[in-house]
Amino acid sequence: MNGNWKYIEQRLGHTLGRSIRFKKITPVDGGCINQAWHVIDQDQQSWFVKSNHIDLLAMFEAEFQGLSALREARCIRVPKPILYGVISHHCYFIMEYIHLSGRPQQALAGEQLAKLHCVQVKQYGWIMDNSIGTTRQCNQQQHKWINFWKYQRLRFQLDLALHKGLARKHYQKGFELSERLEEFFTDYQPQASLLHGDLWGGNIAYDRSNQPVIFDPAVYYGDREADLAMTELFGGFGKTFYASYHEYYPIDEGYEVRKNLYNLYHILNHFNLFGGGYGAQSGKMIEALLSEIND
Repeated sequence: MNGNWKYIEQRLGHTLGRSIRFKKITPVDGGCINQAWHVIDQDQQSWFVKSNHIDLLAMFEAEFQGLSALREARCIRVPKPILYGVISHHCYFIMEYIHLSGRPQQALAGEQLAKLHCVQVKQYGWIMDNSIGTTRQCNQQQHKWINFWKYQRLRFQLDLALHKGLARKHYQKGFELSERLEEFFTDYQPQASLLHGDLWGGNIAYDRSNQPVIFDPAVYYGDREADLAMTELFGGFGKTFYASYHEYYPIDEGYEVRKNLYNLYHILNHFNLFGGGYGAQSGKMIEALLSEIND
């Protein structure tokens, strides 16, 4: 971004309708994907700016739309997206900077997530594809949840994993699992809830007023259990979070099995991104899920 900050100032100023001059630009953690900076202007207003290769412009566009949808729901705080664009061989994204220094209020976070999941529509999917990490996340809208999860989630990751070197035996069992998904939904028909889509412990924090803040979404409309399942995948959410969520929006019977089906998607994606032991882990998850419907 060196040498490009003047252009960013101009674009931001044009969007906001006022002159912008950056007084301080500080590199910050942008995760394992992006470069990022905390930028302060002449009026002491803060911005979060991140950048990546131009090939990932669509990822920033989808994130802009996802953050906008979460903000419109007015259930839980998310950073306000300002603009995204291209400069030189890079794309950039500017959003509100939130000081994430508050104390965790997990009961409040659980209640607010439950409220978000009460925002529902008639179709599963999203207005556009987005990204889960740097992997494409397909969101073609469909009326049947089983078909959506089969083709837009599980089969997509399985096919990619086979190309990336997943053991064929794991792929074949995973394909069998995808053909039998309806057996996990005999007495359960999920609503199409507004989801964060990538809700692990690293994508939630608390502002200076101790309000929960969620960010880095992979938004779509789907089974709320998919969001809840991911909160359990890597930890970071305590008993008070789940108790508060369940009090506001009780969980349906069968979640303890279905959550593994939903987390399989993320473990396959981790194999596709990072390789290593995630392949064997996905194989064990597939076997365990098949055992649930073979008993």
